[in-house]
Amino acid sequence: MPKPTSITQLADAARDLAGLSFADLAQQLQQPVPADFSRHKGWGGMLIELALGASAGSKPEPDFPDLGVELKTLPISATGQPLETTFVCVAPMTDACQQTWQTSALRKKLAHVLWVPVLADKGLSPAQRQIGSPFLWRPSAAQEQALQQDWQELTDLLALGKIQQVNAHLGEYLQLRPKAANGKIRTQAIGENGQQVWAQPKGFYLRTCFTSWILREQFAPN
Repeated sequence: MPKPTSITQLADAARDLAGLSFADLAQQLQQPVPADFSRHKGWGGMLIELALGASAGSKPEPDFPDLGVELKTLPISATGQPLETTFVCVAPMTDACQQTWQTSALRKKLAHVLWVPVLADKGLSPAQRQIGSPFLWRPSAAQEQALQQDWQELTDLLALGKIQQVNAHLGEYLQLRPKAANGKIRTQAIGENGQQVWAQPKGFYLRTCFTSWILREQFAPN
């Protein structure tokens, strides 16, 4: 699809995907369907990006930069529960001390999100996965405050060179964990004495308790 030129156009195109299986959408886009996700983990997200005309990819800006909207697929169970954490952006490994929440890549990515829930229960093949009802979302004041608190705590650890203390258990709604193709990859980071050290690249992920919060607000009956 051509790049959408307005929020309304994007929302309409997203609504048209509701109810389609990945097999249906792949056929429309003339894309091959993998038998499983063992070597194609991000295939579903890329298929939806292609269908909607997303362009930013892994850049530190929203997927629809002209509209300021990020695209996120969200695997859910048949009961509507998120099945996995959601990657947002890479963490600042060498310049964390210069970061502020207001100008952070994470805040920019989550300022306006098009969520696309996908029924992805265990046992469903890629072809059988089904797109739910996409919706546009902006964080509420309470949600932004929760994210900022976690982001500040985790970013402070990076800024202070306490990379060894970072683990996936820290943060109530946001977590910081390795983000690399394999465990052998290393990148520059700051050590406790301000020296350069080598460490695994890390990324910010939304915990399922946060995406559950979003889904409850969107779909819970009033």
